[in-house]
Formats: sequence, structure tokens, C-alpha cells
Amino acid sequence: MKIKMLVMDVDGTLTDGCIYISPTGEAFKAFNVKDGYAIAHILPTVGAIPVIITGRKSDIVSLRCKELGITHCYQGVSDKLSVLKELALEIGAVSEQIAYIGDDINDLDCIRFCGFTACPSDAADEVKKVVDYVCKNQGGKGAVREFIEHIERF
Repeated sequence: MKIKMLVMDVDGTLTDGCIYISPTGEAFKAFNVKDGYAIAHILPTVGAIPVIITGRKSDIVSLRCKELGITHCYQGVSDKLSVLKELALEIGAVSEQIAYIGDDINDLDCIRFCGFTACPSDAADEVKKVVDYVCKNQGGKGAVREFIEHIERF
């Protein structure tokens, strides 16, 4: 079955999970350009819509989504699965047509719901036990690109 949506967590998946805080209180996150390239240029070739659902709210994430053309960006979400189900209905995707990559316990409900799932190599053990694919790369170090390339071959 064709993947219609790729849903991604941010902290620990698109980033290495670190948040850098300047002396003035400004927060910084690092994103991998290889992941970004895959989201913007490889994912569209398989016809999948990129989606961000993250528990934290950050202007940095909004900026990155804008740079990559991600129009479905949900931040500050405590119940990721509800947001995911609502979007799936809107787009007309069934669970088997949704790919998900996340790294921590708060991603488990979405992982169990989606048809094709992955996590970075440094994800929580509970997540590694239930996903379809454990990436060789760590979060923020190319795991998302690796999963997109895996989807491309799927």
C-alpha cells in the first residue's frame, strides 16, 4: 500500500534531542541538512505529505518547516494520536498509508496506530521494540533521510 503521509517527531528525531540555551535565554536546535533534503526533494517523489507533530512549541521548528515546505506542523501537542487521526481523516489516509518516525515514549501511541514505523538508533528501548525499522543513524544525524530512502524502496 502506498504511503500518503510521513509523520515526524522533532526533538530526538529531526534533532539530536539537545536544546542549546544562550545566556539571554534564546533556545537553539540543530537540524541535519541531509534530513531536510530528503523531506524537500525525495519524499515528494513518493507522493507522501510531510507532517510534524511535536510536544514542544518552538519558533525554530516553525522556521524549519517553512524552509522545507512542511505545511502540516503541529506543535505543543500533548495528545499526538488525536491530532494524527484527525489529519488522517482530513487527508483521506488509513493507518496503513501512514509512516511515522519518533524516538520516545510519547510517540508510542502513534507508532502503534501507523502502518509503517521507524525510530532513530538512539531511541528509547520501548520504542525500538515496537517499530518496523530501527534506523542505523541517530536522531538529528540522518535517521529521517534513512527512513525516507527506506520508504522510497518500500
